[in-house]
Amino acid sequence: MLPRKVFVNPSSRADVKAFFDPETGTFTYVVYAGKKSPCTVIDSVLNYDSKSGRTSTRCADEVIGFMQNEQLQLDWILETHAHADHLTAAPYIQSKSGGKIVIGDHITNVQNVFKNVFNLGEQFSVDGSQFDRLLKDGESLSFGALSLKALYVPGHTPACMAYEIGDALFVGDTLFMPDVGTARCDFPGGSAQTLYRSIQKVLSYPDETTLYMCHDYPPTDRPVAYCTTVGEEKRSNIHVHEGISESEFVQMRNKRDATLDMPNLILPSIQVNIQAGHLPTPEANGKSYLRIPLNTL
Repeated sequence: MLPRKVFVNPSSRADVKAFFDPETGTFTYVVYAGKKSPCTVIDSVLNYDSKSGRTSTRCADEVIGFMQNEQLQLDWILETHAHADHLTAAPYIQSKSGGKIVIGDHITNVQNVFKNVFNLGEQFSVDGSQFDRLLKDGESLSFGALSLKALYVPGHTPACMAYEIGDALFVGDTLFMPDVGTARCDFPGGSAQTLYRSIQKVLSYPDETTLYMCHDYPPTDRPVAYCTTVGEEKRSNIHVHEGISESEFVQMRNKRDATLDMPNLILPSIQVNIQAGHLPTPEANGKSYLRIPLNTL
């Protein structure tokens, strides 16, 4: 197993601590304003071993331990979207540290699609009520001296949100590091054209704006990196740098997506994440079971 990595960025107006899970290539962020302040957690990870069907909380426990050491008060547990590559640990973190679980209001579109894929039945509501709060585009939340604003950036999924905090954007899967490119768009409700337009919204911010990634998949032996800037993405992103037209991007993205395998954890991840991270209700024998639809995706 690769070693876990923790990063600190001292340059943002907010304090940002990033935790990296090498098994899924995912970053979880704690955003706060100094010791004993209110904080927000973005894109948490519940570890899942697909071979055994076992979950563990080692990533989440590291985040919780940091918050306890810094004496932080957790207000919000944010999801940028319903992830297809890892399970969220939001309910577990909430049970240990409080806070409210938040996602963009278009999650209802994703729930409608995958309710049928997983045949979840009439007991599964598609109104987003599994989450504590649904954010609309442009809506804001405060936590202590800091505030965040939701930016609707669909394309990878129809429900993706980025979060603006101070002079930074937490972009989810909308953009990756410049040498990695952009997110796939071939999941239900995805659209390369829509993603291009969402990316232009992000790149309209000042060049010095810090962009925090949800993932990194280094194509070379460079170290894992968790943030870049608008200016660097405009100059160097291999898929969508300045001068790339919408039609060029759509053609490239669609052609590339047709060659990609499904993410390893898409079936457990989506099934759990559209339910705000809550695991399936235990059956009569006290055990929870995931559904694996055959010949569907």
